[in-house]
Amino acid sequence: MTSLALIFTLAAIGVSETRYLIEKRLKSDKPACFLGSECHIVLESKYNKLLGIHNDVWGLVFYLLTGFIVSLLVLRIGSENLIQNLSGIMLFSGSLVSVYFVFLQKFVIKKWCFWCVMSAVTIWLMALIYLFI
Repeated sequence: MTSLALIFTLAAIGVSETRYLIEKRLKSDKPACFLGSECHIVLESKYNKLLGIHNDVWGLVFYLLTGFIVSLLVLRIGSENLIQNLSGIMLFSGSLVSVYFVFLQKFVIKKWCFWCVMSAVTIWLMALIYLFI
């Protein structure tokens, strides 16, 4: 139960991160950047969308779904095995996508985005916790 609470808390942090980025993008404001002043370069790069949808929106959907699925596990609603498998698939997929985005920052864009790195770390932590449930 504690592991699920940690994953839920990290998902809530992820919702906050992505909500902040969406809000800044919609207002055409540059987000605060704690790894230098290059966040906007990463966020405005040609890699900022997948299937025409901004990555911050994909992130928000991912975190909301993760929080919802973990809630189902805590409340014991539905097939526990199915929901656990779905959680694992989501977290594994999210981890792979995060590796790809970190790779893009390091080797392709050659700039770092604090919020993008924090999102990757958040997803990786959730996946690690899931492995030890």
